[in-house]
Amino acid sequence: MLTNVAAYRFVAVEDPPALARQVRGWAQAGRLRGTVLVAGEGINLFLAGAAADITTFLARLGDDPRFSALPVKFSYSRAQPFARLKVKVKPEIIGFRRAGTAPLGRRAPAVAAPDLARWIGQGTDTAGRRLVLLDTRNREEVGHGSFAGALTLPIDNFGELPEALAPHREALADATVVSFCTGGIRCEKAALWMHDAGMPHVLQLDGGILGYFEQVGGYGYEGDCFVFDGRVALDPALRPRVDGSENLKDAA
Repeated sequence: MLTNVAAYRFVAVEDPPALARQVRGWAQAGRLRGTVLVAGEGINLFLAGAAADITTFLARLGDDPRFSALPVKFSYSRAQPFARLKVKVKPEIIGFRRAGTAPLGRRAPAVAAPDLARWIGQGTDTAGRRLVLLDTRNREEVGHGSFAGALTLPIDNFGELPEALAPHREALADATVVSFCTGGIRCEKAALWMHDAGMPHVLQLDGGILGYFEQVGGYGYEGDCFVFDGRVALDPALRPRVDGSENLKDAA
């Protein structure tokens, strides 16, 4: 059984190429496969390998104060879901193409998974405001599953979200909007952008869908969660929809 991990952190990185070289060395030493993206705004990683090698990699990364206590989402598979190891330096660890949207030193308010499950059950937040769940993923991902009744947008990449959301903003004015994505990175950027764009009642789902599955299960969710590797999607018990190597693809 292989251990799969997904993690990210928005933090200032002064020398992204140096960090990328270091991370590549650790991953290669552990024979890990997957994708690591490094940018001036932080790190974003999806890796799979033997449990002991994953533990060693995370310990080495955590020795860097910038990445200590890094929230990591775990899942498991019988086969290696990644074709190879890729470590890339990028302008952003998740492309949004909007200046000043990296949550460096600030982040939008978040809601924990158990609290969101309670809100879903009652249809409102704790203060009684109408609840709207906003899916910040693309249409291919949404096709595999989403929260029941969520607002989904006809986008193919994350950078299209602001324009696609514009027609809905007036209708959302009286609601508490909870943005969500696979692991939290997109909804974190999106929630901060929405706050800056004049939408004060927006929160992010802390840990994304995978964190929700881990803590709550599938309550209020319909279908699976698409993942960018050979497993294709995970069900609410974090079991792969496909657990073989025939669907290997490079995570992005």
